[in-house]
Amino acid sequence: MKQGVDKLVIAQLQKQILDLQGQRPSAEGALKIPGFGFIEEAFPEKVFPKAATHELVSYSSEDAACTSGFLAVLLGKLMGSGGSCLWISTIPRRSMFPPALKNFGIDAERILFVDARKPKETLWAVEEALKCSALNGVVGELNELSFNESRRLQLVVEKSGVPGFIHRFRPGSENPVACVSRWKITPLPSELPNGLPGVGFARWNIMLQKVKNGLPREWQVQWSDKGLEYLQPDLSILQKYARNTG
Repeated sequence: MKQGVDKLVIAQLQKQILDLQGQRPSAEGALKIPGFGFIEEAFPEKVFPKAATHELVSYSSEDAACTSGFLAVLLGKLMGSGGSCLWISTIPRRSMFPPALKNFGIDAERILFVDARKPKETLWAVEEALKCSALNGVVGELNELSFNESRRLQLVVEKSGVPGFIHRFRPGSENPVACVSRWKITPLPSELPNGLPGVGFARWNIMLQKVKNGLPREWQVQWSDKGLEYLQPDLSILQKYARNTG
């Protein structure tokens, strides 16, 4: 009996900690995207935390483009049919080409792009934007982010409930930060049905490198007119190999 009571107390304490960290398993805290459930399973309570900051790291222009595409998928769902977001970058680099948002079903005018002159101005603008509860999300493109700076952003998000995405391009080091998760998105070769020539749908390798109270995972996905699709491994090849070597 006592063991059952202890488990209940522990479960309640875990829920309170998750609530404080912005990982609320409520309906309003859930982020549901068709085909996104396999990624949500890596998070506590199988819910993508909205009231949290997320770090994304890329080291090449190709990686940055894929990361921006993945962010566009998330922002599109967060905005729904009538929301808006803020995308803040530092001159001279912005990884997102606004007209490309159409590929992800987003009208470019629904995202306000801000180009700051210095990284400090970008960081200030991101912090101020995260305080605005009218926004559905904020993207900040920075190279460096200290733990104290990330902690300040996380505290702001926990009050406003506005999700923050910090895209770090070629950081000097992958230093510890207070963000709930760390992602790396890299490109994969596209394919067309029946081996036809040409360019197929965008494909990415998504690595959830770090997730607070969750399980780091890695997936290969495709973005098409059906949404985000998980590319299942070809088990027939593995089974054939097992028979030949058995």
